[in-house]
Amino acid sequence: MSAKPAVGFVNEASRQILAGGSAGLVEICLMHPLDVVKTRFQIQRCATDPNSYKSLGDSFRMIFRTEGLFGFYKGILPPILAETPKRAVKFFTFEQYKKLLGYVSLSPELTFAIAGLGSGLTEAIVVNPFEVVKVGLQANRNKFTEPSTMSYARHIIKKEGLGLQGLNKGFTATLGRHGVFNMVYFGFYYNVKNIIPVNKDPTLEFLRKFGVGLLSGTIASVINIPFDVAKSRIQGPQPVPGEIKYRTCFKTMATVYQEEGILALYKGLLPKIMRLGPGGAVMLLVYEYTYSWLQENW
Repeated sequence: MSAKPAVGFVNEASRQILAGGSAGLVEICLMHPLDVVKTRFQIQRCATDPNSYKSLGDSFRMIFRTEGLFGFYKGILPPILAETPKRAVKFFTFEQYKKLLGYVSLSPELTFAIAGLGSGLTEAIVVNPFEVVKVGLQANRNKFTEPSTMSYARHIIKKEGLGLQGLNKGFTATLGRHGVFNMVYFGFYYNVKNIIPVNKDPTLEFLRKFGVGLLSGTIASVINIPFDVAKSRIQGPQPVPGEIKYRTCFKTMATVYQEEGILALYKGLLPKIMRLGPGGAVMLLVYEYTYSWLQENW
């Protein structure tokens, strides 16, 4: 008797993991160039910097002119290696936290948000070392001397170690970024989707889900971007080589605010929204349709 629930859980978990991994892989392949642009904006410190980008269009032109088409795909290997397990963790843990919270007398609205927060914190633990490597690679503007992913990771470990000053630096900022994002992302998506009636027309139903997913990714991006800026500053190159200026999440936010103003905490917002608005919708749709297909065929 006990074997059947165990088999049922394994099958359900396998579907969630496969669907979540597929969602992550599709999203990163489509949206990575915008992530490169977002990171570049977040690590530039002032408009007088000769390397600073004047606008979103200027950043695309400069990257393409000086680094070529592959400049938009710098640092893509770490997220590809990370996105499949990361999104698998994201969706699997969301479903499991949601199930656990079913034993507590919470409203459905609060259940979705808390389950999202838990999934984001869990996701951050998995992804942070990959983020450190990715940001370092994306910050490199040289077309000809980009280190390989593995050699750069080995360089970080050798020079700075595996701890919070090395391969896991920016950990608290990553926790904040993913925890806040997933809390808003899942909370908004499932609560709003449940309010809007299901449409019998497949095309209109697709558009209903895509529209809610787009809003979910956009709103979550606006709310969590100060954590994202802090993470990029901590994990990216420091202003003075050999001197660590940005160490902790909230202290970094305070420093950026004091030195550059409140808008500096929203640097890279436009490319972030352009990526995670439609990207967030893509992930949710790929997850839902893949999960449904797996339920029917496996």
